[in-house]
Amino acid sequence: MLFERIESAGLAHYSYLVGSGHEALVIDPRRDCQVYVDRAAREGMRITHILETHRNEDYAIGSVELAARTGAEIWHADAQYDYAYGNPVADGRRWTVGDVGVRALACPGHTEGMMAYLLEDADGHPWAVCTGDALFAGSVGRVDLLGADRIPEMAGRLYDSITERLLPLGDGVIVLPAHGPGSACGASIAERPWTTLGIERRHNPALQVASREEFIERVGQALPFPPYFYTMERMNVEGPPPLPRLPSPPMLGPQAFADGARAGLVLDVRDALAFQAAHVPGALSIWSERLGRYGGWFLPYDRPLFLVAGDDAREDAVRSLARMGYDRLGGVLSGGMEAWQAAGLESDSLMNITVPQLETLLARGGEPWILDLRTHEEVERDGTVPGARHVPLTSLSERRDEVPREENVFAFCGTGVRSTIAASLLARWGWPRLTVVMGGMEGWKAAGAPRTGQVAQGAG
Repeated sequence: MLFERIESAGLAHYSYLVGSGHEALVIDPRRDCQVYVDRAAREGMRITHILETHRNEDYAIGSVELAARTGAEIWHADAQYDYAYGNPVADGRRWTVGDVGVRALACPGHTEGMMAYLLEDADGHPWAVCTGDALFAGSVGRVDLLGADRIPEMAGRLYDSITERLLPLGDGVIVLPAHGPGSACGASIAERPWTTLGIERRHNPALQVASREEFIERVGQALPFPPYFYTMERMNVEGPPPLPRLPSPPMLGPQAFADGARAGLVLDVRDALAFQAAHVPGALSIWSERLGRYGGWFLPYDRPLFLVAGDDAREDAVRSLARMGYDRLGGVLSGGMEAWQAAGLESDSLMNITVPQLETLLARGGEPWILDLRTHEEVERDGTVPGARHVPLTSLSERRDEVPREENVFAFCGTGVRSTIAASLLARWGWPRLTVVMGGMEGWKAAGAPRTGQVAQGAG
């Protein structure tokens, strides 16, 4: 038997390859899908079926591309949508691959047509269930995708799905969710690589409730909604464009890069310190390892992206962008910032400050304007720097006017990565005085610096 979880870094996306005998199936494949073909072929298996748990919101599904390479049949959930590909899944439908049986279980709540897939051995005993975005390690799927007015309804349906369809399968059944920690499809997913229905029944905070009404109250909330979700919704019904290979953007000399970038956006995927030292004016900083988490908040689909990247990160950045449907790549700066500066072109930089320096400034009676970019959950858990104003990074675009232009703004987050993203955004929007606090809350706690649980909101 073949069983493998394929993890897509950055997006925290999990897909599954299951095979027995000479056949295999894939559940929720990613767009760069050759990995499934290669691993099945290595075991002498052919992929015959592709199953989707739901219309995914956070990445471009790879079903159409994988079917083109293998001839496999596609089965999609959320049948109420007018899919341009594949076959709709009905509750209770069964498939077999060798000695493995697979059964569809309707589990609405995260979406209306969410399907879980129960894996059974040759004797019909369940041993694992692919829960999609219904149930995660330590969390459950968000229930706000259909709008705020339907949150109570969808939360109630999710409760019914978990308690009536999933948990009765048995405590020993392995849970195979579609996402891990850091996904935008659920709140506070646990750092628990593998889990079971029994573990979740006992320890998942969302399931420690006395009633359906209490569950609805606990999970029935709107979560931050990345703008790229709208594009993913459309793309994953129409089918993403073909991706026979990863995009290969041309290498451009500094002047050609500068000329082309006037019609697009410069995306700098180097680490925060490199960006702070020198960057193309107007560039947006998102470290390559965080593209999956933050790219969809700030990157446009209607303009080409021009990349500044080290050789070691270029392919990873292109791969992450492709997984979110960002195929319009205008080029890569050949030679990086060294070549840019050697060509005599203007560059910008960002000021930074260490945690001890900020602590000293506060101790001397200074009142720096500190912008805390962490999530509400982080602030509630760890507190913040005395006097800081709180605007989560993902709310910065619509709340930018709460940040004063006349002040020197000190951007503060968990370590310094989000602060650099925010500073690059504010610089693009015309804020002239920006300083990144390196080390962020991790450094602040390590230094034993004073914290407060009270945080001001924006400029108010």
